[in-house]
Amino acid sequence: MQNRIDLPLLSILEGYIRNFRSLNLFQNQNKSMFTKREVDYFSKLGEYLGFFSYIEDTKPNLDYGRSRPMDLAWWKWDERISKTHFVKLVLHLERESLFIKDFETIEKIFCTTEDAFIPDNVIGILNVSNYAKITELQEEVKKRNIRQKSNVLMVYRYFDNQFEFDRIEAHYMSSDLETIEVRRGISKVDETGYWTMCFEEEFENTN
Repeated sequence: MQNRIDLPLLSILEGYIRNFRSLNLFQNQNKSMFTKREVDYFSKLGEYLGFFSYIEDTKPNLDYGRSRPMDLAWWKWDERISKTHFVKLVLHLERESLFIKDFETIEKIFCTTEDAFIPDNVIGILNVSNYAKITELQEEVKKRNIRQKSNVLMVYRYFDNQFEFDRIEAHYMSSDLETIEVRRGISKVDETGYWTMCFEEEFENTN
């Protein structure tokens, strides 16, 4: 198996936040369209980086004895190593809008699987019911990643009732479980009716 491919997940986060307006998500579009546009964005990004992107790719789930699809997978192809198989699962990404599926989504990302399907990097984008839920979910992520040892970027989105916009909180964890960084952002509808996103500190500077 090829050596690890550690992606610059925090740079990928910056690109996601700064390019969110380009997804053209109108305020009246449903949750399914959010998922589709975001998965499509990361699919194209993977191709730009030279990987092979697969949406709804099959992944063996040994915890349940059946396969479950990944929302998105980036695979590395290298004929110097193999002319018949991908050599590495570089990224497994899951995007979930429903609050009730938060733990289920984490289970999908960190399920017990075959060696060839253990990802070097994972991204989870989850809508959560409130800020307090993030701590609970992050504890589950840390517990499960002790076994998997992926580089992890978890992006949580929740509605701020006081200011009436969505807040973003992204947690990065390296595969050695040591490096942890948190970035925060704001997502709101702009004056033309489309969703936009920026880092929290940038939003403060515009007010």
